[in-house]
Amino acid sequence: MPDNGADVPDEPVLAAPRPLCNRVFVDQDGADVNFTATGVVTGDAVVVTVSGEVDMSTADAMFRAATKDNAAAATLDLRAVTFFDSAAIHALIQLAERYGDRLEVHPSPQVLRVLEISGLSTQPWLRD
Repeated sequence: MPDNGADVPDEPVLAAPRPLCNRVFVDQDGADVNFTATGVVTGDAVVVTVSGEVDMSTADAMFRAATKDNAAAATLDLRAVTFFDSAAIHALIQLAERYGDRLEVHPSPQVLRVLEISGLSTQPWLRD
């Protein structure tokens, strides 16, 4: 029988017998201390100003700020956002589904780049 590196014959050989890195998940230290998402409701519209990193630990806060008081329209000012991950994209898509043509998003260069890579840079809610 050929030696396949396993301690017991006929058991599969693990490609990475030890963890490849010591990080459990990206945000193991918690939310970005510089993150803010402030929503101001005027009439039936909410304007949300977001700064810092929007990731799996902060995307829900951005979503909640944009859906307060049952607003019928939303504007997201993301010009001070420094990082935007897939959780942030998911929250943004949920907001687009909720508000439809009553959503406006003003991205930072970092957010715009992520939206370009993900194929969302031509969405009608995206503004300069």
